[in-house]
Amino acid sequence: MIYILIAAAVFIVLLYLIITNRSVFGAEAKGKRLERMHQSRHYKDNQFQNLSYTPSLAEGYTFPKVLYDFFFKKKNPLLKPLNNIPSIHTDLKNIPKNQDVFVWLGHSSYYIQTDGVSFLIDPVLSLYGSPFKFFNKAFTGADIFKPEDIPVLDYLVITHDHYDHLDYPTIKAIKNRVNTVILPLGVGAHLERWGYRPDQLIEEEWGDNAVLKSEIKITFTPARHFSGRKVKRNVTLWTSYVLETPTKKIFLGGDSGYDTHFKMIGDKYGPFDYAIIENGQYNQAWKYIHALPEDVIQASIDVNAKNIIPVHSSKFALALHAWNEPLEKVTSLGKEKNLTILTPMIGEPLDLNKTDHQFKAWWKE
Repeated sequence: MIYILIAAAVFIVLLYLIITNRSVFGAEAKGKRLERMHQSRHYKDNQFQNLSYTPSLAEGYTFPKVLYDFFFKKKNPLLKPLNNIPSIHTDLKNIPKNQDVFVWLGHSSYYIQTDGVSFLIDPVLSLYGSPFKFFNKAFTGADIFKPEDIPVLDYLVITHDHYDHLDYPTIKAIKNRVNTVILPLGVGAHLERWGYRPDQLIEEEWGDNAVLKSEIKITFTPARHFSGRKVKRNVTLWTSYVLETPTKKIFLGGDSGYDTHFKMIGDKYGPFDYAIIENGQYNQAWKYIHALPEDVIQASIDVNAKNIIPVHSSKFALALHAWNEPLEKVTSLGKEKNLTILTPMIGEPLDLNKTDHQFKAWWKE
């Protein structure tokens, strides 16, 4: 019997190693990159740390309970949309260079063009947000943008290495149209395995910044989250960004639970013309790593944002709430606080120079 158990254990380990050696799982940092990580003030006990103590689950929750609820609890009938997600297929390649625009591509993927410079953030343009094609499939209508729709990019920007933000098929497909990649410390190992050159990468940690084309500056700022493409967590850093151009300031929130870092960012870098903040795929059980709608509102107030663009919803079902609940809640809560919440459809251009935005509540239709 003992030999059968040993053989089974060896088989499981070998199977894990074979599966996770596939390119989609990326690569682990080594050499000079690993030395830089060890020297980071945010790296301790062989992993990156949040600014505040951040448990994986909130008080009163256990992993067995969360797993049971996710796989066996009766599902919300609106967990996935009953009809196609409304969307517009804007031709990104033919947007005039003098036009300052934001285009949401679904979930946390979006395209920004400002001051003649193009940015693509966290593109997940395959039909799934996971390492396996059969899991976490995109909603119909939310999947209208493909890698071939992406124009030549000045900057590809990555906030962290989770599959719903760093998509191997997309990153491989657009490689020859990307000039420079901006990404947090450690994540460059994945992209180098996928064919990107080291000299293409601006790979830094919180507090660092880089001067880009057209006098644009980007600063790596904290987020409260975690990372990892395999079993081990936090072997790469996660980040938010402050994007400062000659004409505007934009906060790129990345995945984050609520914490004091939003106020710190607002005090140091605000006010912001736009804050793009993750709102969706939340649960009370993991509120420390994914903001609840009321936290999104407070974070928007903390960073001192004139306009808030909520993302991280309407493409995948990664939590148990109704697919349209994040937008319904954040717009309702924002109205109570007299905040300007902007809700373009997937693919609907948002003019970054406009002061009076009007978008319909498309998720109600």
